[in-house]
Formats: sequence, C-alpha cells, structure tokens
Amino acid sequence: MIRAFLLSLGQLGDPPVLRVLAASLAITLALFAALGAGLWWGIDAALAGWTWHGTLAGIAAAFATALAGWLLFRAVAVLVVGLFADTIVAAVERRHYPHALAGARDVPFHRGLAMGLASAGRFVAVNLALSPLYLLLLPTGVGTPIAFSTANAWLLGRDLGDMVAVRHMDAAAMRGWRAATAGRRFALGLAGTALFVVPLVNILAPVLGAAMATHLFHGTRR
Repeated sequence: MIRAFLLSLGQLGDPPVLRVLAASLAITLALFAALGAGLWWGIDAALAGWTWHGTLAGIAAAFATALAGWLLFRAVAVLVVGLFADTIVAAVERRHYPHALAGARDVPFHRGLAMGLASAGRFVAVNLALSPLYLLLLPTGVGTPIAFSTANAWLLGRDLGDMVAVRHMDAAAMRGWRAATAGRRFALGLAGTALFVVPLVNILAPVLGAAMATHLFHGTRR
C-alpha cells in the first residue's frame, strides 16, 4: 500500500491526472455552491416577512452548506471522480502496466455515472443506518471514529477497486475478484478514508485513491 501511494503521488503531475483533478474539484465545488444557492433561495422565501431575512437566510445557508460539505464531501467527490476514473486508471496503466492497458475496455460515461451514483448512495445509506451506533459510541471517545472508519474503508475499497476492475472484468469475474481481495481492498479503503479526513489532502484523495486502486488491482493479478 505504501508503494501504491508513493507511485500514485509521483504521478499527480501527469497532464491527464491534473486535468481530472481540476475538473473533479471544479464540479464538486460547483455542486456545493449550487446547493448553497438553493438553500439561500428557499430559506429567504420562507423568511420573507422577517426583518433582515436576506442576512438570516445567508447565514443559515452558509452553515447548512458547510455542514453538508463536511458530511457529504466524500460521497460527492467519489461520485464526481468516478466520471473521470477511466482517465486516471488509463494514465497509471500507460506508465506502469502497458500490457494490461492494451486489453482494457473503455468505460462509457453512463456506466461511470451509474457507478458513481451507486457509490454515493451506498455511502449515505450505510452511514445513516449506522448513525445510531455512532451516537451510542460517542461517550467512548474512540468508538465512533473506529466504527466510521471501518464502515467507510469497506465502502471506499469496494468503490475504488470497481473503478479499475470494470475495465478488465465482467460482472461475474468482478464478484470473484472482490471476494479474493477483501483484505487488500479494505486496506486501500482505510488509506483512502484517512486521506479524506486530512484538510487540503482530502482534495487529492479521490484521484490518489483511484491511482492506488489501479496498482492494487494489477498487483493482485500478477
């Protein structure tokens, strides 16, 4: 995993990777900006009869958008980077696994979008389902972070791995690969989850995660 991280870090300067990083960051920020604008409009309309309703709506919308960004940044970032994952994976394969690149299948836009939406949906659904457990473990001080990291490492490892596997396997083969690499994918997800909680580094986390997943996938097939 350390090797995969270092190799991925060293490829951040590649033009295709930089383009994906810029595009995914721009789209992610645009989505949250649109959310903030929508919240401001809705709250302002609801408070239309109040004094300073515009200011109050702005404060409430800013707070709600910041909270949504903190809670949902991972889901939105992986959804967006899923649209461009093929470019990242192809760039890594071109440099490190040229024989695998020759036999890879391009992932259509609609397939990447569907996988990204499924990833975001799983993230929201699983964490909502586990929220009572997170609250129950809060008094322990460490239980909630451990439970959150464990659940999201499992989710993220699956999602990142699938971004690569879909280029080389059919659905049946992917299920077998998931079962055979559960431990490695969990380690990948744990590394990705750790990157997502580090300020500024979390901006790079989806791109680094996709690149690391590529090294993991081809490392398990040697």
